[in-house]
Amino acid sequence: MAYDFAPLFRSAIGFDRLAQLVDTAAQNPVSSSYPPYNIEKLSDAQYTLTMAVAGFGPDDIELTVQDNTLIVAGRVGEPAQEREMLYRGIATRAFERRFVLADHVVVEKADLTNGLLRIAVRQIVPEALKPRRIPISSGRSVTGQDATAEARTEVVETQPEGIASHVAAAACASPPVAGCAL
Repeated sequence: MAYDFAPLFRSAIGFDRLAQLVDTAAQNPVSSSYPPYNIEKLSDAQYTLTMAVAGFGPDDIELTVQDNTLIVAGRVGEPAQEREMLYRGIATRAFERRFVLADHVVVEKADLTNGLLRIAVRQIVPEALKPRRIPISSGRSVTGQDATAEARTEVVETQPEGIASHVAAAACASPPVAGCAL
């Protein structure tokens, strides 16, 4: 099944990864439900993944993060002595679960207590990606030489009155700026 993302791409920028993610999810066959798990949202940036892994110890489970994918794999070695099982209700078969992580998501820690594996996950938004206010100027565009002249004017306006004329003279001297008159 293929999805048409053309309407999204007409008004959105940078969602190529989302389209790839949806395509990958649609192509993957239904995975087994073993072991059962919960994903809990604790805050806007914190999540906990809890997996029921009865019969597994910390040495039997391996966590790996690779290419924005968290891989949880479990393998239990065979017991040293053979036991005669009359009924086996606790599954200790090998498993591998994959969870796709968004950009800037890190796995902080993992804890195995009472047969529950808890994995703490946090989304860390870099400073460059946080919202910031962009000032808007009016009148003319600020590019090239106009920006240099405007920066010099700001310097002159912020100087104490005694040295303002010296700074203005230096600003007009090199390189010459249109409109400078002393």
